[in-house]
Amino acid sequence: MALSFTSTFSSPIIAKRPKGFLKAMAAPPSFVKEVLPPPLDSTSEPPNLFDGTTRLYVSYVCPYAQRTWITRNYKGLQEKIKLVPIDLENRPAWYKEKVYPPNKVPSLEHNNEVKGESLDLVKYIDSHFEGPALLPDDPAKQQFAEELLSYIDSFNKVLFTALPSKGDIDDEAVAALDNIEDFLSKFDDGPFFLGQFSLVDIAYAPFIERFQIFFADIKSYDITKGRPKLALWIEELNKIDAYTETRRDPQELITRTKKRFGIA
Repeated sequence: MALSFTSTFSSPIIAKRPKGFLKAMAAPPSFVKEVLPPPLDSTSEPPNLFDGTTRLYVSYVCPYAQRTWITRNYKGLQEKIKLVPIDLENRPAWYKEKVYPPNKVPSLEHNNEVKGESLDLVKYIDSHFEGPALLPDDPAKQQFAEELLSYIDSFNKVLFTALPSKGDIDDEAVAALDNIEDFLSKFDDGPFFLGQFSLVDIAYAPFIERFQIFFADIKSYDITKGRPKLALWIEELNKIDAYTETRRDPQELITRTKKRFGIA
């Protein structure tokens, strides 16, 4: 069967939604806790590829993949999008050869195509599947969402760079965290970046989750101290089952990160 690989780096946030799509920002469907499948490694056989099943390829420890996993969960798509975890330290050869040549996660197998790039996939899942909309209709909020999504790579780079540096947390990292506090003060109709939970929160959540853990352990620094909006955001985020289902053991994340950065 013919297949194609696509990655849309500049896809707009707003896309045409399918007929019957729930436009209003709404609460997610009742959440049913999943029994998560074990990761597939180099000894695992591939699934029956391109058989009409929609599959989301992830790693349980990858923050980029976590974005798409949260999106799937929040929109109540557990029965429509099958989760396929990949062991990134022992990847099956067939994943690169037959599924996604860039050999990264996340990727989405849908309609005989495989698409990649986490933010593009969050937007794609939101616009092509039913469930609560992850972006409000308010043009001002849509514009702010674009600005926040454009900033996130810079934010992550500053925070990750600060982790292995000597001494206390540096001024640049403090300023980046202060920016998040300011962003969370933009709208007063809810505790999230756009007031109500949206794809912007999904984009930042896996990384702020990690930075809270890492800076507390490595730098003895509480990222929420003096930042009440950020503290409330984290508190409210942890009430969302679609997100908490994707969280990993903090010690596992710390161990992996210290190994990656060579931190004793």
